[in-house]
Amino acid sequence: SNEIEEGWTLLWDGKTTEGWVGASLKEFPNKGWIIEDGELTVLSSGGKESAAGGDIVTLQKYGDFELMLDFKLTQGANSGIKYYVDTTINKGIGSAIGLEYQILDDERHPDAKEGNHEGSRTLASLYDLVQADTNKPTKPIGEWNTAHIISKNNQVVHYLNGAKVLTYDRKSEAYRKLVATSKYVKWSNFGELDLGHILLQDHGDRVSFKNIKIKSPIK
Repeated sequence: SNEIEEGWTLLWDGKTTEGWVGASLKEFPNKGWIIEDGELTVLSSGGKESAAGGDIVTLQKYGDFELMLDFKLTQGANSGIKYYVDTTINKGIGSAIGLEYQILDDERHPDAKEGNHEGSRTLASLYDLVQADTNKPTKPIGEWNTAHIISKNNQVVHYLNGAKVLTYDRKSEAYRKLVATSKYVKWSNFGELDLGHILLQDHGDRVSFKNIKIKSPIK
């Protein structure tokens, strides 16, 4: 396909769990996630964070990368795509630690009104740090949205359905100031890894993913 010619690699084959494991496991979770009809779905467990199957992460780590995937929300749902994840931090309860492209039903989930910086927990935001453009193009619940993240030379851009919704520079003074006043302050050098895993979050709500692909220089 053209995708391969353009340098994309499928990050998920659409059929098996190959290339992915539980964030705190040695293998893929045996419950909480299902694969059917080319969709990878995290099941609902009543909105608890990482309580059922838990987060899943790529086996490989990535430095500079371009990631694209389609996601489909259910009503009131919360999930996320994390990157530069270090699975050795926070082995306990809750989600693995990394920068998060927020996935949320902004209209119905209370998190949309929370956040250290107003609006920073809305769809496509850098969770708790940078709010996505409020004019972002969002598809209705039950339809597929496309997330696109580009990280190059520590500049990161989030796109939603083809529109650029935010840009920030990891490791910059401005970025470190944001972290210093956020819930991430307790993790030293938060979000500053040179290499990390990509993660799909189990936040206890049903969310589906497909067409997960990445471009990344081989390290």
